[in-house]
Amino acid sequence: MKVLVVGGSGFIGAAVVAALRERGDDVVVTGRDEARLRKQFGAGVACVAWDPLAGPPPAEALAGVDGVINLAGEPVDKGRWSKAKKERIRESRVAGTRNLVAGMLAADPRPKALVNASAIGYYGDRKHIVLHEEYPPADDFLAEVCKAWEAEAWKARDEGIRTAVVRIGIVLGRGGGAYPQLALPFRLFLGGTIDLGRAWMSWIHLDDVVGIFLHCLDREVSGVFNGTAPNPVSNEEFTRTLASVLRRPAPLIVPGFALRLLKGEFAKVITSSTRARPLRTMSSGYEFKYPQLRDALLALEGKA
Repeated sequence: MKVLVVGGSGFIGAAVVAALRERGDDVVVTGRDEARLRKQFGAGVACVAWDPLAGPPPAEALAGVDGVINLAGEPVDKGRWSKAKKERIRESRVAGTRNLVAGMLAADPRPKALVNASAIGYYGDRKHIVLHEEYPPADDFLAEVCKAWEAEAWKARDEGIRTAVVRIGIVLGRGGGAYPQLALPFRLFLGGTIDLGRAWMSWIHLDDVVGIFLHCLDREVSGVFNGTAPNPVSNEEFTRTLASVLRRPAPLIVPGFALRLLKGEFAKVITSSTRARPLRTMSSGYEFKYPQLRDALLALEGKA
């Protein structure tokens, strides 16, 4: 299979590229800096320069491609959310996906499948409600971004391209994502709960995020799939489990107002409670490698 990975230089994207190469697929990666991509991936990956905001991808990026995985987007967890930052978060996803789909529809032959990233920010802060893939969206900034992002992906489905959207949760992996940031205070003996620890955390191990994207690429499945582990946990349980795995105390309580001072508007994302379960993901036949938090953390620490 020949696969185009958009956003392949990022944390999740690079892991997807590695998994595709390991199983023998031909991989094409796009990015603004072709030389940087070639340095990152070497001769085994075809690298094509493309700025997703400038227009559809060049024809060579899609030539002979069977499927497309789209993971591109401005990081939401780096830097404070200024007006310009929020515009980049939105446009990198919405306009970028719009241009990608336009390129897919213009290709001859067209790719047969699109697997597009989204996020559980679609659901917003819903406290203790169990959120499955059919649950309606919230009305905050990230939810609005996710709705518009997904709407652009569904345009490929409307034109006959099989389309799956993966709403990604809190990704736990080495070298990137949320885990290094979450674990650092514990390693420094400064771990603790956020507020009273009641907020739900819909986490997932990086291996399972990659697995879900490849599952959606390979199987004749379409629609929305939650990219979260089957067993979300409260912040209190996450704190207790991480402290146990790292063998550190976690007596502190981080007040919400302190996070708001440090992170600004992004603090709302950190303190929100999203209890998502991957019902359609599981019913489609995907088997999780790490359904339980403790096993995932032990694997990340090399203790499994």
